[in-house]
Amino acid sequence: MKELIKEYFDREIKVIKNLDYDEITEAVDAIKDAYEREAVIYIFGNGGSAATASHFVGDFNKGISEPLDKKFRLVCLNDNMASVLAIANDISYDEIFRFQLRGRLKSEDLVIAISGSGNSRNVVHAAEFAKEVGAKVIGLTGYSGGKLIALADYHMHVNIEDMQITEDIHMAFDHMMYFVLKKVL
Repeated sequence: MKELIKEYFDREIKVIKNLDYDEITEAVDAIKDAYEREAVIYIFGNGGSAATASHFVGDFNKGISEPLDKKFRLVCLNDNMASVLAIANDISYDEIFRFQLRGRLKSEDLVIAISGSGNSRNVVHAAEFAKEVGAKVIGLTGYSGGKLIALADYHMHVNIEDMQITEDIHMAFDHMMYFVLKKVL
């Protein structure tokens, strides 16, 4: 097992070394700019990406915001299970995020859409709606980036055909931003 453990982390290290740090910096700048403008930042995903989205909200709304006079305004669209399940049941699972953005999302807001494959229909539909409204989209993706990478204005892309490593690095993006923004703000 030791060799398999080492193999996993060696693959992850290789991916981290090959990340596009210019694109990641642009995405972090977009989040900082949204904070400074007091824009709402909507975040969402499915499965492990949903857990990552929830974790972002805790780290930004409490962790980074705690010493600040002005607070981050992150809203996780997958956290209200009653709303998510009602929309999925009565309308369509493909609409669970777009429906929640309708009538709320403003052009000055920011959307963080998380999809390892980049092809989750509900995530893509919400990103398409954000573009219609004029809001900017940060896409956290893996694999080839799927449809989401083409829709996103800013990219935090993990270039590997492996969902677990993609999700590991998406979570690392959150903690990296915690570290960076605590120092910058």
